[in-house]
Amino acid sequence: MLEIRFHGRGGQGTVVASKILADALAKEGNYVQAYPEFGVERRGAPVFAFLRIDDKPIYDKSRIYTPDHVVVVDPTLLEAIDVTEGLKPGGMIIVNSDRKPGEIKLPKTFKVATINATGIAVKHKLGTLAAPIVNTAICGAVVKFLGLTKLESLTAAIKEGVPFAADANMAAAREAYEKASA
Repeated sequence: MLEIRFHGRGGQGTVVASKILADALAKEGNYVQAYPEFGVERRGAPVFAFLRIDDKPIYDKSRIYTPDHVVVVDPTLLEAIDVTEGLKPGGMIIVNSDRKPGEIKLPKTFKVATINATGIAVKHKLGTLAAPIVNTAICGAVVKFLGLTKLESLTAAIKEGVPFAADANMAAAREAYEKASA
């Protein structure tokens, strides 16, 4: 089983990102779970989302305490919480940042990858300039870095699951996939 934990803030699309990825993975015959964990349920508050992937039914419904990988949707959380808590050695941390992976200060026991999902979301007019919605761009990067599913499955899941600006969201996912670098 592969487990991924997402860190973001309310309103950025963190929970939707885990669901979109789950839908894309399910299209290829995987068993998946995607679910959120909220603290204070308001825009801007830290949120967690979890994604489990397996080739057989998943019965564990608990929070993911020891993820294989971590996705950081809001880079300000790197300074606010320990995003590496429980992360398995050698796990990848995918960060929404315009910085290069080597510029992100995280323990060297983890692989770090970055994608400027914010810039991509702004370019495709997803959300507002002050509050871009970065979820589909993050999904494109996750697919590229982790090789979980095909880009075609991801764009199909976006088309079905994102009711607003589906074309712009699919374009953002494609661009992030193409630009992703570790």
